[in-house]
Amino acid sequence: MHSRTLRFIRLKHTPFGGAERYLERLESSLKKEGYQTEILHAQLPKRLPSWLKVLLFDRQVCREKSPRFPSPSILYFSLDRISCPDIYRAGDGVHKAFLKTKGFSLNPLHLSYLYLEKRTFETARCIIANSRLVKEQILRCYPQIDEQKIHIVYNGVPLPDSFDKLKAKKSLAEELAFDPHRPILLFVGSGFERKGVREFLQIVSRLRHPIQALVVGKEKRIERYKKLAAELGISEHVLFCGPRRDVERFYEAADLFLFPTRYEPFSNVVLEALSYGNIVFTTRQNGASEILPEAWIMQTPEDFDVASRIDRFLEKPFLMQQASKTAEEIARRHPIERNVRETLELIRKQFG
Repeated sequence: MHSRTLRFIRLKHTPFGGAERYLERLESSLKKEGYQTEILHAQLPKRLPSWLKVLLFDRQVCREKSPRFPSPSILYFSLDRISCPDIYRAGDGVHKAFLKTKGFSLNPLHLSYLYLEKRTFETARCIIANSRLVKEQILRCYPQIDEQKIHIVYNGVPLPDSFDKLKAKKSLAEELAFDPHRPILLFVGSGFERKGVREFLQIVSRLRHPIQALVVGKEKRIERYKKLAAELGISEHVLFCGPRRDVERFYEAADLFLFPTRYEPFSNVVLEALSYGNIVFTTRQNGASEILPEAWIMQTPEDFDVASRIDRFLEKPFLMQQASKTAEEIARRHPIERNVRETLELIRKQFG
């Protein structure tokens, strides 16, 4: 057992969040390597506004990590913006860059994030970017940051030992009452506006070949998207399934995965979908696009020409079968073990 402890910093725990799933996998793998781990979440009243919570959480963590009495046996590995990390994994990307895609907002949370983000990048001894996109955005938005301390470590996922698409599709079709003979086009993600469900539905409405579209994820204003599906005349071909703990069943049953996001540092859902042989289409604004064939990349969320590329696979099953194998091969190059190995190398260097 190592005498050194990794304290993971994460403001809140969201059971359906990609970052939380990543943290669970990383922590589990590190424990197998013999490291002691702890996770620090915020201990704050729920009624507080978000902009204040992030500032108080920063104060909570950094007060505990006193600069007067630093402990060489404890390393602070943060997944949130705080002003005192040893290692910062920029899994949420660069907020300053994100705001350029979002546009003007009066939400004070953005000011809190910008204040903490600058301090995070400046203070961290090591920054882990999960894509070239994120590294380039850090250097463009914060040119004072030393490029040498930014390291790219792509996300990784546990790979399924095996899967049976026909069986999974039949099981899901029985549960959700749709035609099991139709190809499945899948979306997984919470927060529909940023992640492109509007564009997803518009693309579905442009497809010539019949499909079953499944939308998995949490969304407060889901009625807005159901109404849009009705307006586009595709309601009978789209099912909104809500957040699911058994999301792997959906990946296993699906044939194609469409994720027209506006901004994503590197979405785990892309790797998860690939690992189950899904052909994945996502935007260049998603760092995960860096591991995909060029033909699978949308230039923007409104790149509706992708509909013709999806139709081509739907109309030629042998092409879809070949592309499905390509998807699995891409995923095999990015297992969680590789991510952990590369992350461990950076952790060891920080411990010295």
